[in-house]
This record gives sequence, C-alpha cells and structure tokens, in this order.
Amino acid sequence: MESLQQSSLTFATKFPSFCSFSPTPNTFKFLHPFPSSAIPLTATTPKRISSFVPKAAASTAAFAQDIGDVLADVSIFTATGQSVKFEDLWDQNEGVAVVALLRHFGCPCCWELAKALKETKERFDSAGVKLIAVGIGAPNKARILAERLPFPLDCLYADPDRKAYDVLGLYYGVGRTFFNPASAKVLSRFNELREATKNYTIEATPDDRSGVLQQGGMFLFKGKQLLYAWKDEGTGDHAPMEDIFDICCKVPVA
Repeated sequence: MESLQQSSLTFATKFPSFCSFSPTPNTFKFLHPFPSSAIPLTATTPKRISSFVPKAAASTAAFAQDIGDVLADVSIFTATGQSVKFEDLWDQNEGVAVVALLRHFGCPCCWELAKALKETKERFDSAGVKLIAVGIGAPNKARILAERLPFPLDCLYADPDRKAYDVLGLYYGVGRTFFNPASAKVLSRFNELREATKNYTIEATPDDRSGVLQQGGMFLFKGKQLLYAWKDEGTGDHAPMEDIFDICCKVPVA
C-alpha cells in the first residue's frame, strides 16, 4: 500500500496543476498543459471570487425555503445540446432527486465523482431516486466525459454559465480551488482518482477558463423540498455518498 507521501508524489506527477500552482501578478495557470491564454488576475476577473468563510458542509439551514422554486426555473442543457429547465428533470411534487453539481468537465476530481455516481446509479434507481449530474462547460465538453469515462448521457447536463451554481450559492474563487485544506481529502482517494482518470483528457475543460474556479456540491430534493445540501469546501471535497443513501432510504417515494 502506498504511503500518503508516495501517493502525494504520484498525484503531483500526474496532475501537476494541483500542486505546482504559483500565481504571478498577471497570470493564472490552472492546469498543464493549457492554452497560452491564461486568465489575468486583473479587474476583469469575475467578482464572484469569494473569501474563505468556514461553514458546515451539509446543512439546509442556509437556504431559503423557496430554493426549490428558484432552482426549478433555471435553464441548463442536456449533454446533447437541448435547453431544459430543472423543473422538467424530476417530478416537482413527490419525485426524489439527487442533484450532483460537479466542478467542470475537465476536473480530474469530477471524473472521480462521476465514476462513483455511475457505480451507485443502480442503487439510486432501486430506491426510486433520479440521478442528475451537472457540470460546467458546453454540452460537447459533457459528451467528452460521458464517452471517455464513460457516464450515462441521460443523467448528464451542462451549465456553461454556472446559473445553478449561483442560485445555490456554491463557493467560487482562487483560495477555494487551490488552497482550501478540505482539498487534501482527495489524497485519501488516490486509487479511485487514478482509476477514474484512465481515459482523462484536458480537452473537456470549458472554453471559459473562469469556470475552473467554481466548486460543486450535492443536493437531495423531494419535489421542490430541499432535504440535504452539501457545498464542497474545496476541490475534491465531495459529499459522503452514504449520507445521501441514508436519507434516500428514509424518504417515501410516491
């Protein structure tokens, strides 16, 4: 078994961008190799970059009671390019849905999460729970992940403008992406990450590079009622899957 130190070294070799980040006043490189047009750290950088504010990862208390109604009206895209609203993704009265918001389709940690979701989909189906995975990038980027991982297209959606992420208030920023202590959790899942990224390609990264600063989250709804909410504190800080199943098994499905 590899020691944590050995795992860290191997991880750094395969994904140097997670470990060799060194910003300058004018440039910001997220992954390597990357097109030369890195995002400048200037006034044009999106204003949604947030400072680090520690919060409980899994709590519905921070969300408005009508968050389900607000999210229902948000439009995203299927992996094949059709526009669709959240209210059309599951029964808004009694249907139970797990909504996993990945980071971007070129994020190795999101390939790991997508693989875990795919492997547990049968369990969700047996519980009558709809699985919905959303990622940042255009639909063609979603298809890259779906084809190379692979992942079921009918469960995968693209949110290139990060509309759902904004509605749900998911974390965004340089600190969250690269320097949050919660990101270290990924080192304990090194083997899973390595397995999930066998066919990984950086081509799945969104053309709008600002999307790589976005963090994800996991949400469980019954109709429009929010039952569970997890906001990733940092890159790879995914919700414990067993927590999701514990709640799913207690929710009666119509």
